[in-house]
Amino acid sequence: MAAKIVIADDHPLFRVALRTAVASAVPGAQISETMDLATTLAELEELVEVDVVLLDLHMRDSSGLAGLAAIRTQFPSVAVLVVSGHGDPAIVRRALDHGAAGYVPKSAPAEDIIAAVRTVLANQQWVPAQVAADLARVPSDPADANLASRLSRLTGQQFRVLGLLAEGRLNKQIADVLDIQERTVKAHVSAILDKLGVRNRTQASVLLRRLELTQPPSS
Repeated sequence: MAAKIVIADDHPLFRVALRTAVASAVPGAQISETMDLATTLAELEELVEVDVVLLDLHMRDSSGLAGLAAIRTQFPSVAVLVVSGHGDPAIVRRALDHGAAGYVPKSAPAEDIIAAVRTVLANQQWVPAQVAADLARVPSDPADANLASRLSRLTGQQFRVLGLLAEGRLNKQIADVLDIQERTVKAHVSAILDKLGVRNRTQASVLLRRLELTQPPSS
């Protein structure tokens, strides 16, 4: 069966470059392209059994590690290869700690992207050699490991509710956005607070905002 790969990036020209690299890495692969997180999640739902997502960390409806966390929470069997303008080893470490299967800087040559895709498809972790040496000197932050563990307890719908909570939406507004009843939102909020081990919506929102990163330079 042909590998299913989704390229999630909001820059059309960069998607073209990634598609070319992926096609070289995995001839015959079924490749889809998306330009925001919402479309990416919908594509993963529709395609079923996607093998890898190449994920930009900054799209119009997703910033920082939130998109990575959303995919890992809602589709835990899908490997996520982060392709980002961020090259800081500390950010690479954070992405790996939040479940990324690999990390490729946008400045990487096509050969690196090809190698990364093949390595991740083989169920191995990939980072560039020049980053790996620095990464060995960057310890994991226990707070990130703890947060990743807490978020993994949420269902996909609960993660969506959490995202809307962090935007300051009220229960009725969340119900309208997700097309569910307000009492269902209340049940989700209670479950979220319990699973995250926090007392209120504000604390839950603060936890999610830990996933934010500084916007990288334009690629």
